[in-house]
Amino acid sequence: MSRFTLAQVKEETYKAKDAWWTVFLVDPLAGRLVVWTANRTDITPNQLTLGAGVLGLLSAVCFAVPPFVEVGWAWLLLGALLFHLSFVLDCMDGKIARLKGTGSVFGGWVDFVLDRIRFFGCVMALLVGQWAVTGHVAYLLLAPTVVFFDLLRYLNGSQVAKTRRAMHQILVEAGGEAERPRGESAPVVDDPEDDDMGVPEPIRAEGASAPSGFYSRVRDHLLRHRVRPHLFSGIEFEMFLCVVAPVSVLVSLVSGWNSLIVPVGLFSVVALAFFEAVLVLRLWKETRRFEVRRRELAAASGSSGEGS
Repeated sequence: MSRFTLAQVKEETYKAKDAWWTVFLVDPLAGRLVVWTANRTDITPNQLTLGAGVLGLLSAVCFAVPPFVEVGWAWLLLGALLFHLSFVLDCMDGKIARLKGTGSVFGGWVDFVLDRIRFFGCVMALLVGQWAVTGHVAYLLLAPTVVFFDLLRYLNGSQVAKTRRAMHQILVEAGGEAERPRGESAPVVDDPEDDDMGVPEPIRAEGASAPSGFYSRVRDHLLRHRVRPHLFSGIEFEMFLCVVAPVSVLVSLVSGWNSLIVPVGLFSVVALAFFEAVLVLRLWKETRRFEVRRRELAAASGSSGEGS
């Protein structure tokens, strides 16, 4: 059996840029568990995906229990822990797949579907359960708001990626090999939450200016630690709602304040909406540069035609 090392796992499975929650709170544990799992077991990525789904289900059950027990806060903490461990397993399945080359297209579909079921089930169990405990309608109002912004995030992300691919293809067809990303033979990577990846080279370079000043220093510092500047992505959104929010019950116990679940939920919605707006603004700037570049290519093509 191959002996995989942590250094190998980092090199072959870690993303060059990732969400800060994953970099600091998931990868340090997931990477070491991947080494142990890959070297000592025959567990497959699909089995890890299923395990993540089971832990997600148990987390939802824990969030739903407080209306029926006296020590509801303990169940909220357990639910938060299980949700985080579920996400760790969810990260492990992809790492194992890349490390051993055992991933599949269908496995990717299963992973995506179970992710969505896990999040919706857990967040609904948490908010409806807290409404049942407190009777505060704010929990019921927050539930559809959270679902709306989570769906908006996915729709916006897929449309941003689709638009970028379309712009890239149009420029390649208009300009030929000169418009292909330099040094790349693979298709453009389209992670809409990445500052650079997914932006076709001609669009990124044409009229773009390098960031400077305070933002540049912060951005460079984050990138040195593999953290993408898009600081509140879908991962943070899920973790704040299903980990930070239920854990905030400890603050209520110690201080006697009202529950912080709703404030944490509102913060998550506002932060996600802000960074989604940043994505849209960035896409708008890219489309303007794209139109300029397309007109330049059309003019160059017309000039070539006249010269021949």
